[in-house]
This record gives sequence, C-alpha cells and structure tokens, in this order.
Amino acid sequence: MQRFAFILAQAKRQMQPSGGNSSMAYWLIVSSSVAYLTTVALLVWLPIKYMVFMKKKALVGRKKWRPVALVYVLLSTLPTFAFLIASSEVQIRNEMKFDTFTELPVSLVLFSLILIDIVERIRHCRLTGRANELHRNADIPTLNIEMMMPIATTATGPSPAAANASMGQIQNGARATNGPTTRLPGRTSVTGLAGNGMVTGLPTSGGITGIPVNTTGPAVPNNGVLSGNNQRQPYTIPVICPSTGLPLRNFDYATAYAGPLRFLLASDMRAEAFADSFLFWLDTAEMVRVVNHTAVYFSGWALPVYLFSYLSMLRLALMPHSPILSPLGVALQDLPFLVLRVALLAIFGFVTPVLFVMKNLLVCLAYIYFNFMTRLKVFNTERMF
Repeated sequence: MQRFAFILAQAKRQMQPSGGNSSMAYWLIVSSSVAYLTTVALLVWLPIKYMVFMKKKALVGRKKWRPVALVYVLLSTLPTFAFLIASSEVQIRNEMKFDTFTELPVSLVLFSLILIDIVERIRHCRLTGRANELHRNADIPTLNIEMMMPIATTATGPSPAAANASMGQIQNGARATNGPTTRLPGRTSVTGLAGNGMVTGLPTSGGITGIPVNTTGPAVPNNGVLSGNNQRQPYTIPVICPSTGLPLRNFDYATAYAGPLRFLLASDMRAEAFADSFLFWLDTAEMVRVVNHTAVYFSGWALPVYLFSYLSMLRLALMPHSPILSPLGVALQDLPFLVLRVALLAIFGFVTPVLFVMKNLLVCLAYIYFNFMTRLKVFNTERMF
C-alpha cells in the first residue's frame, strides 16, 4: 500500500507540477492501510484464532477447511493484489514507469501465504520431542510385515458389505495383543465371543486371545458364527489402522541402519511439511513472477495474471487431503495457468519457462484421462499393453 501511495503521489505531481495534494494523498493511503490492518487484526483475525485454539465446533467441527487461512486470503492477500493491479493501471494510464513491484509479489505476499500454510499443517503437531511416525508409516508396510488374514465363514445372513461395515463398529474396540495369525484350515474357538462359537479358516489348536469377553458386535450372532451370503466370504478383524488393515501395535519394522551415516536417514513429518508447502506454491510463485517483466507489467496483462493467481490461492482454505483439492487445483490453477502461459509465450516470448507449461498441460490431461476417459470401455483395461 505504501508503494502504491508513492506511485499515486508521483502521478498527481506529474499532473500538477506545483505539488498540489500529492503529499496529502500519500499519507492518507498510508494511514488508511495502517488503520485497516489494525482493525482487521483485532476484530477478525484474533477472535477467529482464539476460537480455533479453543476448538469451537462452529469453525473446527468438521476439520475440512482452514478458517484462519481463508480469512487471511480474503482480508490480506486480496487487498494486496488489488493494489498491485491498481498500481499497474495508474502507471499505464499516466504513461509512467516508476515501479514494477519486482520483489514484492513473490518475496512477501507468497512467502506470507507459505508461512500460513506451514503453520496450518503442523498446528496439530507438537514442536518439541520426536514425532510419532506410527500413523505415517502405517500406509507403507515393509516386506517382513505379516498381514492379518481374513476370516471366511459359511453361514447365511446379511451381505458381506453390510457385515464388514458392522464389524468396524465394535463397541468396545477389540484389539488383538498376540499379533497376526496365519491362515490354516480347520475350525477354532475364538475366546471372548458369545457362545464360544466356531470360526473357520483358523488353526485347529489354540484360540485367539486378546479379545475382551464383554466385547459385542452387531455382526456377530450369539452362536459365534459370522454370517455370510451362502458363500465363503472374507471378513477382516477390525484393527487400529482403517486404511490398510494392518495391526499397528504389532508392526515389525525393518531394521534401521545403525552405521556412521545414519544421520542421513533422519526423517520427520514436521520438517517435510516445510518442503511440501513450498512445492505446493511453486507454480503460483512462478506465475506471479511473470509480471516482473517490464513489457508484461505495462501492457495490461498484469490484471489477468494477478487475478488468476489470486484465485489459485483460495485453495489454501482447504485441508491438504481434502477430496475437492484436486479438482479445484485443475479448475483454479492448472487450466487457467495453461491458457495464460500459452498466450504470454505467443505475445512476449519466453517470459515463463516451458517446463511449467508442460506441467499444467500434463496435470490437466491426467485429471481428465484418469477420472473420465478410463470409464469408457476402450480404456477400461487392467494393463497398459
């Protein structure tokens, strides 16, 4: 805002060489910016931060979005880009070339957004001590992990999908403490199930311990025989990790390297969040950098570049693993950036790297192909060749 006030003062001074009200306009804009930032910080920013910190259900009940980041993008980034566009238009109309904001968009605005993204990513992690790597490594099993084998049954009852869904809702959270059991033919009693029923597909000797006696499940009848659909349908015992079905308490991780260079294998999800945030905003930073070229800034192309760059920043309000983040990335970033970059290359030459053009093109094509074209019969195959 201060640099925009300087440009506006220079424009007034050029139109009125005697001085006029150029200094008054400058200080009016600067004081207004200070008052705006102070008011927004005290009346909007801090209350929302407090509500998020106190875990108010109105803001963090669903945990699918970032209210603090959304407020920052709307109340801080939006005015900044508006002043950047206004500065370009004022200089173009008055045939002035005072400032192109060479370092401000990339170095200040985007760096602030990256910091907000990093804070939101690691907000649920503690800053001291070692991170709990159990949940992150749960989806990356090693070769020496024995997967818990499914239990097959031969009775009548609900469909396998319904039985599987109801098994995941066991009331007291049964957990096996003796590790996974290999699947062998026979019938074995399961300790803790009502009626001491028989379950097929387990060894003939020894029961499965570790299941509390008072554990009940909607899909487990009183006779202890799991219901199926007149077929031998697989059923899995509920475990801690719902995405992989692996018993987290019985992970057998690969032996860690203990040599003199073991410090090179250090990995922490909190440190990786910094790199992920910068890579997430790399395309937007490169798009904004295009306006730093004098030919682009004073040609009127600053308006569409800043506009679509800002629209891509609205994705910051979503959580990193939100299901709508991928389609929004294509609709708000890759597709508009592809059109803009092709137009800029055709008019101004290589003001933007061709690498980002290919990136936007491949992301759009991959999204369309794997989400829509693979549904067609000609593409619905299990192998590429």
